[in-house]
Amino acid sequence: MGKTIAVLPPVSASRPADAVVFMDENGIVIFVNAAAEHVWGLSGTAMVGRDARSVFPEALRFDPARRWSAEDIVGADRQVVIARPDGSKAFALSHVVQIRHAGTSGYAAVVQALPDPAGAAEQMSILSLVAEKTDRGVVVTDARRRIVYTNRAFQEMLGYAEGEADGRALEDLLATGRGAADLAARIDAGITRQVPFPEDVPLRGASGNEVWVSTIITPVLNQATGALEHVVAVLADITHTRLMEDLQRQVLAALAADAPARDILDLLCRKVEELAPGVLCSILGVTADDLLTVLAAPSLPAGFSAAVEGLPIGPECGSCGTSAFRGEAVLVEDIAQSPLWKDFQHLLLPPGIKGCWSIPAKLRSGKVAATFAFYFPGPPFAAPWLESVVSVCSDLCALVLERSDTRNRIATLASIDTLTGLPNRRRLIESLSDLITAAGERNEPLAVLILDVDHFKDVNDTLGHSTGDALLVEMARRLKAQLRPGDAVGRTGGDEFVVLVHNCAAEEAARIARRLIDYLAAPIPAQKLHLTMSASVGIALFPQHGTSAETLLKHADTALYEAKRKDRGRFQFFTADLNKRVEDRLVLSVALRAALQSHALRLVYQPQVTLSGVTLSGGRLSGGALHGVEALARWSDPVHGAVPAPRFIALAEEYGFIESIDQWAVEEACRQMAVWRAEGVPVPHVSVNLSPLSFRSAEIVGIIGDALKRHRLSPGDLRVEITERVTMDQNPNAFATARAIDALGVRIAMDDFGTGYSSLSALSRLPIAELKIDRSFMLSIEHDKNALALATAVIVIGQSLGMAVVAEGVETTAQADLLRDLGCHAIQGYVFARPLEAADVAGWLVANTPPAGS
Repeated sequence: MGKTIAVLPPVSASRPADAVVFMDENGIVIFVNAAAEHVWGLSGTAMVGRDARSVFPEALRFDPARRWSAEDIVGADRQVVIARPDGSKAFALSHVVQIRHAGTSGYAAVVQALPDPAGAAEQMSILSLVAEKTDRGVVVTDARRRIVYTNRAFQEMLGYAEGEADGRALEDLLATGRGAADLAARIDAGITRQVPFPEDVPLRGASGNEVWVSTIITPVLNQATGALEHVVAVLADITHTRLMEDLQRQVLAALAADAPARDILDLLCRKVEELAPGVLCSILGVTADDLLTVLAAPSLPAGFSAAVEGLPIGPECGSCGTSAFRGEAVLVEDIAQSPLWKDFQHLLLPPGIKGCWSIPAKLRSGKVAATFAFYFPGPPFAAPWLESVVSVCSDLCALVLERSDTRNRIATLASIDTLTGLPNRRRLIESLSDLITAAGERNEPLAVLILDVDHFKDVNDTLGHSTGDALLVEMARRLKAQLRPGDAVGRTGGDEFVVLVHNCAAEEAARIARRLIDYLAAPIPAQKLHLTMSASVGIALFPQHGTSAETLLKHADTALYEAKRKDRGRFQFFTADLNKRVEDRLVLSVALRAALQSHALRLVYQPQVTLSGVTLSGGRLSGGALHGVEALARWSDPVHGAVPAPRFIALAEEYGFIESIDQWAVEEACRQMAVWRAEGVPVPHVSVNLSPLSFRSAEIVGIIGDALKRHRLSPGDLRVEITERVTMDQNPNAFATARAIDALGVRIAMDDFGTGYSSLSALSRLPIAELKIDRSFMLSIEHDKNALALATAVIVIGQSLGMAVVAEGVETTAQADLLRDLGCHAIQGYVFARPLEAADVAGWLVANTPPAGS
């Protein structure tokens, strides 16, 4: 047990007055106050007339026969023991002074009662016992905030040995991190105010671990001077409470972010496993047909999840199946011996797992939606703190499942035809898209059949809508009865149904269509009548008639109307003469989108070389500084081979995902530029081509800014190339976006200059820093005066406007010499290098950089 410290409370304003005794010059008592009567247990009359020898027998240790002397009692404080008439003793502190008045002298004694030493010792023993046996931590510091005492609970709470924390500053116990300085200042201010105050504090344990405590901090003041003597802090461990609050915040944040239910439940399990090392968790859902399904079991073996999936709940179905069946918690302390587990010993539990505690999570309706289970390596199986974890987690689990159930019901209502119970058009398109993807992956055919009930309007008009609705319900039942596993049927509106048949070629589709027409034509009882209805069917096939859900449905609908036009009660394939080129573009667009999603596109880099310093040696150009490199997109498809960039870029613009390609190109070029910078490869800048469609919103500006910041590049490291199509775009945001890019410090180059109708006007409307002469001029610049004149004009325009001019498609040394003579700043083309892989740029630079001093 540690040493005890007595901390006396401040003197109360209501404390009894000190005893006062006046004596004459001979030591005879002449006056006492009421407090003195209380201390001595005598009345004032009985005390007056006595001498100091009887009043202070313990203070005056001299022979009674000796003459009275004032020096015996005057001066320093003396402890005295006073014998009372009733046999009890009073303990007091006495201070006697000599006084003079009107020529006479006397003495005054001020006496302060003290507690009985034996009682005080007993009280101190009790206080020490309380401090050591309480489960609250106690720490006491001196006035300098240095620790002078800690109790056992404090030592266990923070992992200190007895006396290990003594002498340390109180602030040293605070956990470091954000807000630590503010917390220390707040505690210091509270102590300075000299009143007790509460505070939740993170402390650093002896092993460096963080322990959250709720504490009451009490400054203790000197009774006489009011100065701070000690600080007493009483602590309660709230670590688990804080962790549970953090868990609740994370789960609620995930719910607010609309995260999938399985992801949230997986997070819940993992966090609980962090709270209780050694404990494993699972959350098993209960399906509508009372089967178990694994929603989350992050630390349990995959074999366990596979074995549990689909088990029916029941009175002896392990812990979870039984808990779900009973609707109450089930605790099994010995799985190996429990009758609830006798039929499930084959489940693959991790080695060392002994017990399982399963708790049902219920929806507001009272239905058990899932079970939350804890698997223990051994007792105790239900610690009190874990019970609070269970309470919180089961509520959170129920909240997540309640939201999921509500969302599922809303989704069902949004995707189901309420009359027939069949999927509606929206759900059918989703199903068809899934079937198309699966069919494409397996290289299987797919048939889309649209059925329309002939003359259905006559039924509504003559027999009423209720009869028409009954007829539609019967038609739906018959169609469902004819489906194979994996096929789908839905109602898209009115009297129109859609049937999706997987792995179905033309011949099989024809047979199915005929069978459906015959089956639907069977008489249907209605208002004492037997109606015989016919149906017409239109058929579209994947991939012959389309590769998207909308295209197939549109073509099947076209075929349906053709069937009705020719003769009702028949089927018709979509046989329009489709444009082969359009069909190829559809197929290629699907492949391109997949290539973008699977990161199958790549960038190559073509050097741009300044003409200053270029020489002709051995029929080859050499020398010249690197002006920059242009990033060029490349795509090589496993089926279509190498697809030219102009073709797939135009395709991406047509099908609406060119902006994704532009954003990818900016990110990839900046990433590569950062790699070159880190490796010391001296590439001045990299140019990226952007589509005019990317200029219709300011999103590309943020993409560029974020990429430069993320890769720690300067704006001069990136250049954006555009064509005059940006100026021809009627979207009002195009020019504003270009100016915003320029405001970032990123320079803009006008690509293919001179080939359009508005190139010159673009120079006055856009912040252009560089002109690129189109490669078409290079084909005839050596022998065509017109081409030479136009190239010369472009160079002169660029020079007069202070712009760099770069010629593209330069393939011969003669072209390069001619451009140099015209004052062209830089050239790009096969004469220097074809587009290079990123890894080859450094080697090309070494081979083409002239030696120092040459």
